[in-house]
Amino acid sequence: MQNSSIKTRLIVLSFLQFAVWGAYLTSMGRYLGNAGMGSDIGWFYSVQGIVSIFMPALIGIIADRWVPAQRMLSFCHAVAAVFMGITGYIGMTKGVDVAFNDLFWTYTVSVAFYMPTLALSNSVSYTVLTKAGLDTVKAFPPIRVFGTVGFIVSMWIVDLAGYQNDYSQFLASAVWGIVLAVYSLTMPNCPVNKSAGKKSLASAFGLDAFKLFKQKRMAMFFIFSMLLGAALQVSNGYANMFINGFGEIEQYVGTFAVEHTNMLISLSQISETLCILLIPFFLKRFGIKVVMLIAMLGWVFRFGFFAVGDPAMPGVLLFVLSMIVYGVAFDFFNISGSLFVDKEVPENMRSSAQGLFMLMTNGLGASIGVIAAQEVVNYFTSYQENFSGWPTAWLVFAGYALVVAVLFALVFKEKKGKGA
Repeated sequence: MQNSSIKTRLIVLSFLQFAVWGAYLTSMGRYLGNAGMGSDIGWFYSVQGIVSIFMPALIGIIADRWVPAQRMLSFCHAVAAVFMGITGYIGMTKGVDVAFNDLFWTYTVSVAFYMPTLALSNSVSYTVLTKAGLDTVKAFPPIRVFGTVGFIVSMWIVDLAGYQNDYSQFLASAVWGIVLAVYSLTMPNCPVNKSAGKKSLASAFGLDAFKLFKQKRMAMFFIFSMLLGAALQVSNGYANMFINGFGEIEQYVGTFAVEHTNMLISLSQISETLCILLIPFFLKRFGIKVVMLIAMLGWVFRFGFFAVGDPAMPGVLLFVLSMIVYGVAFDFFNISGSLFVDKEVPENMRSSAQGLFMLMTNGLGASIGVIAAQEVVNYFTSYQENFSGWPTAWLVFAGYALVVAVLFALVFKEKKGKGA
């Protein structure tokens, strides 16, 4: 009963953790476009990658050395929620006159404190499960699935409440954040690691993992991880706005995809949840190179289906396929890559190597990718002034993913006899 109670508490933690993010991540681009900031969408999404380069490591050092993880988690969510709430309030008071500088800086502070909580919430869960005598490998994945459920529920609430088009999505995220900040304080204590203070700052920041670049195979893996990471935030930033934009064309007015874009996009997260279950089989059967190639081709189809689909039947089925293939594109890359790193590096460097993988993908790769995507979208669509340019923009993204896949197939060498 006690273990069941612990798992339930961690399920709630995971649910809330991603509900905060789901309130705005897939719909913020649509609001920014409606507010006259369509040409700057990439800057808002790039912030997540930029702060991920240093904030998780910095907050992690504090949690390791001085402040228990559950209290640090609460503090970060409180700060993030306050500044997200301020962002929403500014959007409300400024109305149609809201400008880039009105929202960008408070939003940036909020994201800077939210991104470290992704690792902190995992740390709290691992610590609590370990103290309860549970196997984290078996116990954590079913708990983490409820994070995706929280993300989906939050997306649906924003959709059904009519918040996709305005500042209210930021306020919804802030409410989730305040609830989680309070809830985090109820979690069992996660004691600080006294020995962590003996580690150098370079080691604590994971900089020692850069030694792995001396190994050609690992260097190639991290470089291609960065190149593929460039695709991670593109559809989050532009898919909602793109699909909703069909509403300006008479034949698509009132279609489900236009009216409830977030609900359609949530199929991506549902697919993501299911695809996690396929990874062990594919890794064991085909190895990391094939699995990564499948992920890269998944991004080709993700963007390609956007290029040729539309909100009416039968075109909307191509949008649905784009959502389904997202699970393969995202999970087969992120989770399989993480497992590959875990198996390939020495035990004393695993944490640092995972940090480097995140830095190359969600940090450098995602930041550079979404800024580049912004230039592509602005060039071909003149930000919605030329809606017919969208298929070309999506095909550019698909072509990029295909080039990365071909280069990876030619350059990356897998060890013989290694499943992952």
